[in-house]
Amino acid sequence: MSHASGNSVYGRLVDRLNRYPQGAPPSKTLYKILSILFSEREARLVAELPIKPFTAKTAGDIWHTSEADAQATLDTLASKAILIDGDHRGVKQYFLPPPMAGFFEFAFMRVRQDIDQKLLAELLHQYLNVEEDFIKDLFLGSETRLGRVFVQESLVTPRDAIHVLDYERASHYIRDAAHIGVSMCYCRHKMEHLEQSCQAPMNICLTFDGTAASLIRHGHARRADAREGLELLEQAYASNLVQCGENVRERVSFICNCCGCCCEAMLAAKKFGILVPVHTTNFIPQVTEECSGCGRCVDACPICAIKICPNAAAVGGKDEASVDEGICLGCGVCVRNCPHGALLLKRRAQRVITPVNSVHRVVQMAIEKGRLADLVFDNQAFASHRAMAAVLSAVLRMPPLKQALAAKQFKSLYLKRLIKAVTSRENLLPTRHVAEEKTPT
Repeated sequence: MSHASGNSVYGRLVDRLNRYPQGAPPSKTLYKILSILFSEREARLVAELPIKPFTAKTAGDIWHTSEADAQATLDTLASKAILIDGDHRGVKQYFLPPPMAGFFEFAFMRVRQDIDQKLLAELLHQYLNVEEDFIKDLFLGSETRLGRVFVQESLVTPRDAIHVLDYERASHYIRDAAHIGVSMCYCRHKMEHLEQSCQAPMNICLTFDGTAASLIRHGHARRADAREGLELLEQAYASNLVQCGENVRERVSFICNCCGCCCEAMLAAKKFGILVPVHTTNFIPQVTEECSGCGRCVDACPICAIKICPNAAAVGGKDEASVDEGICLGCGVCVRNCPHGALLLKRRAQRVITPVNSVHRVVQMAIEKGRLADLVFDNQAFASHRAMAAVLSAVLRMPPLKQALAAKQFKSLYLKRLIKAVTSRENLLPTRHVAEEKTPT
């Protein structure tokens, strides 16, 4: 990358993207990608936008233009799925999503004529799958992961089903969503342009609530009801697809139905599995004595976490399946494909910790990446008491070490005193588990 490129409007846009906890490492390929998605004018304007949701008036003040002109520009960007728009208490707001899950995917959620999707697919493949800096930062750049896997609910035994919480069920978000959007799978659509796609269903990926409403409004998704959403979930199960969604408990914004050959999360799990690039479910498959060593589970596993090995302890040393628990996602695809019922899902020894909501997750990732100050102070992103309260609430949910890191990055005596006060108050309470997720099961 030349020095001139770094000072271009696209260089300033890259700087803006990297003020968010999930960024985009600069490269010549990234500049080419952004030049397809953004005109130079759009890149210049978007580079100046706040991190948190904002109004047309805020954008107009930043851009030194009228509110009406700003809204026209923002609406154009939203129609291209570069921005997400929505209503907040009667006021229209906008926000710039990160590249993933965000405007990279949105560019392939439908067939489009306004951009060269084949060229964009080739560039994204180069940037994501060849250069790999982006993928490593996306999936491994912080302890808190962007995505998590949902267990295939019908495969959990009745005894363990009572321990599956609502936020661990994809069906819960489908039934609970105010808006459901159905779109083309970004990953398989991208690979189709590279003539490498598989035969898994294409129009099966789901978005929810505000994100879905914006994508539906601008034609990047079609509206579905809960009944159709549940039918698509069953179709995904039957197609051996893994449900991978936003790593939060409340108001999940997307659930992708991922194959092992095209989808970025599954490819990352194959490459970096021992580092856990996406959070697993709270289950793990257990091989029983009925295993015949047929290998159906090996063929079905999307991330190659199972192999057939001799069992020296068995009579005759028969072959049987062996699960690599260090990389297994706990999705249950192998269990569904065992013809002998020789695989069962058992609960992991300890629950996987999941952030409460998107604010909690983003703040936690910002602390881990040393970017909390950017998140809080960028363009007065958290100038309101309500937004500041949301950040403080997220920090106070964290373990002491991360609270200390937050206080150091925030450089706030008030935050240090607040953390100390809350800690002192909790020490006066009877001993209890602070969070159910941390309780061994």
